[in-house]
Amino acid sequence: MTDHYFENSFIKLHYYKFGKGAEHMLCFHGFGMHGKQFRILEEKLGHKYTFWGFDLLFHKETSIKDQCLPTIKKGLTKKQLADVFTEFCLHQHIDQFSVIGYSMGTHYATVLAEEMPERIKEYIVAAPSSVEPGAIIRFFSENRLGNKIIEKLILSEKATLNLLSLFKRLRLIDSVVRDILFKEVNTPELRFAIYACLTYLRPLETDENKLIHALTTHQIKSIFIFGKKDKNYLPSIGDAFFKKYTPTKIVILDENHEMINPAFASTLADLLL
Repeated sequence: MTDHYFENSFIKLHYYKFGKGAEHMLCFHGFGMHGKQFRILEEKLGHKYTFWGFDLLFHKETSIKDQCLPTIKKGLTKKQLADVFTEFCLHQHIDQFSVIGYSMGTHYATVLAEEMPERIKEYIVAAPSSVEPGAIIRFFSENRLGNKIIEKLILSEKATLNLLSLFKRLRLIDSVVRDILFKEVNTPELRFAIYACLTYLRPLETDENKLIHALTTHQIKSIFIFGKKDKNYLPSIGDAFFKKYTPTKIVILDENHEMINPAFASTLADLLL
């Protein structure tokens, strides 16, 4: 595995490259993780794919050039995000590719499927918050009052920790997600990253009709993966969507939210090889 940067006037994008296959897969990790999250796929699928694992915006070493508050509040458009990866693929001489996303990363994978479906071979989303982000995410990202509350909370570590504990007591998140988030609020910089993810990425909400049209028109192989014990994104969140669209495969693993593990890799290999 090697790590690299792709940079233009808009973004400094850090990524990892692993696997030696002829096909390409762009990988988008979950909140609080990093571009190495999908390296677990290399052992079983590295002969088929070259993986490109990106640090997402406001994670690790990836950043936009202008991170001032007004820019964050304005938000990122889908076209802006698609343009980044169009330019990246041109730089790497990548024509066709697959996408895989986990949790927050499913929004990135979905934007590429919506905006550039003619280039995508396989669309894989695990713990797909892109299907239904949930009430708590919508409140803090889309509701004006909710977003103002989260803006104030980034100034206080104690207030943020108390809020996460409240969400746990109200069963809005489970212990696994609470523990992940606890690790992400130790510094003002990390709390700003939470605010930025909720605010800057809010325009990336899935356009169901556009996604369905893209997947069906371009005959993209689609795999939706859920964890039976994942209280944040239970399989039932897809019920309404799957009445409109029939994926290539729906997989339900005996896992909680932290499902990117050897069993996940084995299951995916069985579907892709």
